[in-house]
Amino acid sequence: MNKNNLTDQQLKDLDSLFELVSDRQLKDFGNISASNKSDGSLVTSCDLWSDKTIVKALSIIAPDEGVLSEEGGKLVPKTNAYWIVDPLDGTTNFAAGIPYWSISIARFVNGNPQSSFLIIPTLKKKFVAIKGRGVWLNNKKIEVNSHKQNSECVSLCSRSIKILQKKPDSIFPGKIRLLGVSSLNLTSVAMGQTFGAIESTPKIWDIAAAWLILEELNCSIEWLETNPMHLSAEQDLKDTNFPLIASWNQEKIKVLRPWGDLLIEK
Repeated sequence: MNKNNLTDQQLKDLDSLFELVSDRQLKDFGNISASNKSDGSLVTSCDLWSDKTIVKALSIIAPDEGVLSEEGGKLVPKTNAYWIVDPLDGTTNFAAGIPYWSISIARFVNGNPQSSFLIIPTLKKKFVAIKGRGVWLNNKKIEVNSHKQNSECVSLCSRSIKILQKKPDSIFPGKIRLLGVSSLNLTSVAMGQTFGAIESTPKIWDIAAAWLILEELNCSIEWLETNPMHLSAEQDLKDTNFPLIASWNQEKIKVLRPWGDLLIEK
């Protein structure tokens, strides 16, 4: 067995962890107030509980591996294998009673995602991606390309809406959808629900799990400014954004690239 892979026992323990955190989030969903963090984003007591619970469990499941999390340490761990955690991606939706948020966790080896887990509690969906082996949805393997449809939709994040204002006389090449959750915007591309996504200011924890899902389903990613490949140990990612375009293929990337370029236009 490849020593970089997780063991069957670790995967089983992770499933138990995901169930525990999902149950707590579903109980708090729509019944909890949020406050502003220093960067203006929202946080709830459930975010903090979820983060603490996940980080503590990972220290037991993978005791020699570091953790970078949205609500915790933002330095890339010095260990060869480490975890990147977004305990509740979509806090605004969660606190408002909008049923779209996710638990997003990825394990990196040698600076790149090796396995990832994306759980959507309200939809009872669990994605698992393993580098070189594919993607599973609720334990059923997704066949590459079988999920791609003739969608006319493009997912935008709330901050990328500004590109429409920069080209008011141009027709955007798709029907716009905003879920308000980076991980789900990107996963919608992987599943063929949208043909592309443009993300303006995602942090590494927003995209870590969806990144591997996209790669394993043969989708394309274009990093517009900062490329997260081969992150460096002790690199501080607190204020680092990774603007990107994701799509089914390079042909679709070319369609969206002129609009994506507007995000980084000086």
